[in-house]
Amino acid sequence: MNLDDTIVAIATPPGRGGIGVVRLAGPEAIAIAQPMLHLKHALEPGRAVFGDLIEPGTPAQNAGAGVPTHPTERSSATRIDEVVVTYFQKPHSYTTGDIIEISAHGSPVVLRHIVESAIARGARLAEPGEFTMRAFLNGRIDLTQAEAVRDLIESQTLFQAKVAAQQLEGALSKRLQPIKQKLIELIALLEAGIDFAEDDVSVLPPDQILKHIAEVQVPLAELAGSFAYGNIVHQGLTLAIVGRPNVGKSSLFNCLVERERAIVTATPGTTRDLVSETVAIGGIPVKLVDTAGIRRALDEAESIGIQKSMEALADADIVLIVLDASQPLESEDRELLAQVEARTAIAVQNKVDLDGSSLSRLHVQLPVVRTCAITGAGIPELRSEILRHIAGDHIPQAETGFLTNIRHQCLVQGSMNALENAIQAVGNRFPHEMLLLDLYNALRPLDEITGATTTDDILNLIFSTFCIGK
Repeated sequence: MNLDDTIVAIATPPGRGGIGVVRLAGPEAIAIAQPMLHLKHALEPGRAVFGDLIEPGTPAQNAGAGVPTHPTERSSATRIDEVVVTYFQKPHSYTTGDIIEISAHGSPVVLRHIVESAIARGARLAEPGEFTMRAFLNGRIDLTQAEAVRDLIESQTLFQAKVAAQQLEGALSKRLQPIKQKLIELIALLEAGIDFAEDDVSVLPPDQILKHIAEVQVPLAELAGSFAYGNIVHQGLTLAIVGRPNVGKSSLFNCLVERERAIVTATPGTTRDLVSETVAIGGIPVKLVDTAGIRRALDEAESIGIQKSMEALADADIVLIVLDASQPLESEDRELLAQVEARTAIAVQNKVDLDGSSLSRLHVQLPVVRTCAITGAGIPELRSEILRHIAGDHIPQAETGFLTNIRHQCLVQGSMNALENAIQAVGNRFPHEMLLLDLYNALRPLDEITGATTTDDILNLIFSTFCIGK
């Protein structure tokens, strides 16, 4: 990738809106933008300047970037739109190069016109993620921070945004740094013992080497353990609401969604197809799936709906088994409870406002929550129980810099495997030259997380998932 090119792209989402932003970055950003603009004040770094977007070929600005137009020239120019132009001077910009951002009204025609005019004057259309890639290649951010930009853009909940913002500030890099430093110190000690043996540089005994490895291994294992929760924060999960007909599944679904999303009637079997909605529970995006009541089907449509219900049950990360608290358990209830015995599931005793006595003696291994979907009783407790199943004893507020994507997890696991090999090498009394190979194999994946050592293939894979303009 040529970092000397000046690139241009629309930085706001496709479609019409109040404001649309076109971003130019590169050494010719000012020279390319200046003929398109009539500004009321000269451009200054970090200052927004009001002006006009003008038709190509009409009188342009005087020589010099950002010099205001003479009134007679201004009156003869064909104005297309009023704009606000912001200049970010190198190296104090997102990419560390010159950046011009033109904020126009959010008409796709106007924004496309700005991009086409910039390309006609020598700019190149930016590739997906190229602005962020330049920030990485120029050393402004590391690879974990670059990936956090994408996560922040794609966040569905405020908590996801907060976690991504922490990563963008370098939380994961800061957590990795002392681990890498201890590993580098051990490598340096062993290298010194080999290279300067004739100068009486002491060689570490096996117990001291194992102690140093443990100082790296323990925090690395803790970091690897954070992936279970971090991946849920990043990806979210699916929760299926199942049960026999007319136990209040759809009413419970509507309570969790907090709006009338599913049709509710007194007639059993109203829901024939899957109804889904994503909500935030404790900041985690949870896809709720309301299913058809499970019983012996009365017709073909209901049979297909029940089959989909069983598929949703099998695919879900968490299952809510809804039971009617006003009636004794039926065979369908017992069969469902048996199916989810080894799954992450919660038994919900609904309709407790009618009569909760029949299920008060329910003996199951699952946690039980008593609710009334009509009055909302027990819904807060149900949300808390769902969140407990998601997070366990994890306290997200107390920890930052946890792993949120599979690439990081695989690299950390690879580093831990190399450390295990190093421990075996110490136990087998292998020469330190052989031990160093394992230690370098443990260091290399940690460098790949932050991008200290990486390949073009990894960079292309990561940045190709970005949107154009970022």
